[in-house]
Amino acid sequence: MRKNQKVREYIIITIAMAIVSAAVYFFMISSGIVIGSVSGLALVLSQLAPIPVSVITFALNGFLLIIGFIFVGKDFGAKTVYTSMLLPVFLWIFEQMAPNAGSATGNMVFDLASYILVAGLGQALLFHVNASSGGLDILAKVVNKFTHLELGKAVMLIGIVTALTSIFVYDVPTLIIGILGTYANGIAVDYFIDGFNKRKRVCILSEDYPVIQSYIMNELHRGVTKYEAQGAYGGKKQTELVTILSQQEYKQLLNYLHQNHTNIFVTVSTVNEVLGQWN
Repeated sequence: MRKNQKVREYIIITIAMAIVSAAVYFFMISSGIVIGSVSGLALVLSQLAPIPVSVITFALNGFLLIIGFIFVGKDFGAKTVYTSMLLPVFLWIFEQMAPNAGSATGNMVFDLASYILVAGLGQALLFHVNASSGGLDILAKVVNKFTHLELGKAVMLIGIVTALTSIFVYDVPTLIIGILGTYANGIAVDYFIDGFNKRKRVCILSEDYPVIQSYIMNELHRGVTKYEAQGAYGGKKQTELVTILSQQEYKQLLNYLHQNHTNIFVTVSTVNEVLGQWN
C-alpha cells in the first residue's frame, strides 16, 4: 500500500472514531440506551460492577481483537487495534470534558435517532477503509466475510443479541428501544456504505475517442474498455469508450467533456459495487 494512501486511511479512521465515540458518550451513555454494541454491553456491565465504561470497553475489545486477527486478517486487525485504543481514549476525553453529561437532547427517542445516524456514519467510514470500531463490529466483519451478509445486517444481527442483555439491568421498554435502535443502526450503516461504494459507469461515443481515452487514462488514472459499436439507423461504425469512475472523477470528466467536446453521446449508470483491481 502506498504511504500516502495509508496515511489517508488512518486519518479517516481517527475522524470516524471521534464520531463514533461522541455518539456513544453524548447520546447512548447519557440516556442509558443499550444499542447492540460493545459499548452497550459495557454499559450493562458497568451497572453490575463499579467499573468505568471506558475500562470495560478496553477489556472487551482486547478479547475481540484476537478474533479479528485470526478470522479477518492482519490489515483489518492492525487497524482495529488502533480503533480499539482510540475508543476508550475518546471516551475518557469526553468523561473529562463533560463528566456526568446528561441527555444531549433531553429526549430518549431523539437521543436514539441521533446516535443511529451519527454512529452509523462513523461505522460506515471505518468499514469503507477495511477497519471497524472494534468490539462487536469485529464479529460483524467475521460474519460478513464468511456468509457474505451485508455489513449493516451483520451489525444488526450481532447487535440484537447484545441488546437483549439490557433486560438484566433495565426495564422492558429500554430493551425494546435497544432492539429497535440496533435494527435501525444496521440499516443506517448499509445506507452510508452504499453511498461510499457507488461508482459511475460512463459510456462515450465520439469521433475524438483517442483524446478522451488519453484524458481518462492519464489525468484521471482510470482504465478504459473500447468496444466497436454500429448504429442501427445509419449503419455507421464507431468506437465506444466505457469506464468506471468515482463520483469526483465523474464530475471532472463531465467538466472536461463540456469544455472540450460537443459532438459526443454519453450515457451514465450507477454501479453499487466494484470487485477486483479497480483501485
